[in-house]
Amino acid sequence: MAKICQVSGKKGLKARHIRHRHSGQWKFRAPRKNRIQYPNLQTVTIQTPNGKVRMTVSTRVMKSPEFQMVVAGLKPIPKEWLQKPSYD
Repeated sequence: MAKICQVSGKKGLKARHIRHRHSGQWKFRAPRKNRIQYPNLQTVTIQTPNGKVRMTVSTRVMKSPEFQMVVAGLKPIPKEWLQKPSYD
């Protein structure tokens, strides 16, 4: 499963983890490792007139008024949201 939000397209950011060793010599410098910061994704099931739809959505999108209107049934689900995310 791709770790991408289906609504906003949010995906992980590259970051560096630096452990500070507090030592002065060059050979004892702090190690640096690459890591990825993933967004807070949740699986949401939305009831539609045609049936249930399961989506992977970030929590920031879940708080948005547009998404709340879709969940409440006041607006139909946009077709772009139903496509499976990819890293292309």
